[in-house]
Amino acid sequence: MVGDFKGKVVLVTGGASGIGRAIVERLAARGATLVIADILRKEGEKAAAAAREQGVDARFLPLDVREPDEVRDLMQAIVEAHGQLDCAVNNAGVEHGLQALADVGDEDWDRIQEINLKGVWLCLKHELPQMVRQGRGSIVNLASVAGLVGAPLLGPYAASKHGVVGLTRTAALEYGRMGVRVNAVCPSTIRTEMFQRSLTGRPDLAEKLVRNSPMRRLGEPGEVAEAVVWLCSDAASFVNGHQLAVDGGMTAQ
Repeated sequence: MVGDFKGKVVLVTGGASGIGRAIVERLAARGATLVIADILRKEGEKAAAAAREQGVDARFLPLDVREPDEVRDLMQAIVEAHGQLDCAVNNAGVEHGLQALADVGDEDWDRIQEINLKGVWLCLKHELPQMVRQGRGSIVNLASVAGLVGAPLLGPYAASKHGVVGLTRTAALEYGRMGVRVNAVCPSTIRTEMFQRSLTGRPDLAEKLVRNSPMRRLGEPGEVAEAVVWLCSDAASFVNGHQLAVDGGMTAQ
């Protein structure tokens, strides 16, 4: 396993389910002190309890990443409890139904941008100053291959994830000299609850995605989690401003 996280405090937003839950599990296995933040309270408490069963310090704090006060209060709570924040994984995000760009409603557009893009920016806004004060830190933003290439019928999602990539690159350039690394992981289609929801009304879509994948399968949450953990770890100490595609070769086509 890459990385020893004993003595390191790690924040994972959206850590209650899916890829976020897999990230929490793998960080717990490496001894991290965990703060799990999510809008899903019941699932978040379960994730924290499962991490504590692995012998690590883990707590759940409710968070809506769209709310500036909640993000600020979360960061204050972390610093008051632990005195530091070594790594942050900005994973919270949502999907939407398949729609051509001209058919997207205003409310759907705003919801996706507020959670997927503004939420990442708000987290960065409060994580970066703390890491600058420490003189060290690693941040990983969850983007998507839809942030690297076009994504037909996923216009709002693609726009939000391109924005996350832009924020990642900019933050890396601004804060790298201060000891803070900022990278992004860009998964393709991963077998999660979110993916299952996106199949509503399109039972043929999963088979089509598998057929079009160079590896002829979907990705698993744990495979994305391992990439995130590596970027957080000291093993990636000279990796900054990078967008790591975890896509089975999709963007190589």
